[in-house]
Amino acid sequence: MQNKLLSGLMAVAVVAATALPAAAQNLAIVNGKAVPTARAELIEQQLQQAGREVTPDIKKQVREEVIAREIFMQEAQKRGLQNSKDFKDQMELARQALLIRELFADYQKKNPVTDAEIQAEYDKFVAANAGKEYKASHILVENEDQAKAIIAQLDKGGNFEEIAKKESKDPGSGAKGGDLGWANPSSYVPEFTEAMIKLEKGKVTQTPVKSQFGWHVIRLDDTRDAQLPKLDEVKDQVRQQLEQQKLMQFQQDLRTKAKVE
Repeated sequence: MQNKLLSGLMAVAVVAATALPAAAQNLAIVNGKAVPTARAELIEQQLQQAGREVTPDIKKQVREEVIAREIFMQEAQKRGLQNSKDFKDQMELARQALLIRELFADYQKKNPVTDAEIQAEYDKFVAANAGKEYKASHILVENEDQAKAIIAQLDKGGNFEEIAKKESKDPGSGAKGGDLGWANPSSYVPEFTEAMIKLEKGKVTQTPVKSQFGWHVIRLDDTRDAQLPKLDEVKDQVRQQLEQQKLMQFQQDLRTKAKVE
């Protein structure tokens, strides 16, 4: 009796084991047609790749979206819209876009950015930005006479910040009293940099500085050793930048090799 009972339980278990996967493959049955669970899983994967958390509520929304798409797709097919020229043209464009995306994904998978490449790129960044940083302020005006008049006001004790707010045509720094913040000298146009690095702390240029933007009156507020981020702080950013550079080079190489008539 006991052996028969065990045999019966095993039979039920085997049936359940073979039946569950088939049921799990289907999200729903719409008008007699099975809707595979894989469709919902694909959307959920895309959401996760975009940084979205797939919560139980989101899963419900995805399920309803997949079912709605199936309903609408069945109706479109019933009307024969899949045979229209416009649909076929759009499908061809979509096919091309997807295939190109797969090409680029395949290239990046087979040509990953290495830690050595990241280190080399970071070293170049450090070499280009090492040294001193300068904290400067400026007042930008249209012509030399205006700049000279402002220098004269400052020599008589005029308030640099107030004059900048009133006279500077640089909206960004003007609203902040001319403050440009901390920057590497290479961040500025050469004429500006040349005049700024010659100043002593707290001093103002006694001759207006002409650049492509107009005429500057520059004050050097402070200097310091360059404050550069550590590699760990920018590693992901550098990796993404190098990935884009590699991909762009791959695209350019293909275009160069292609025979276009």
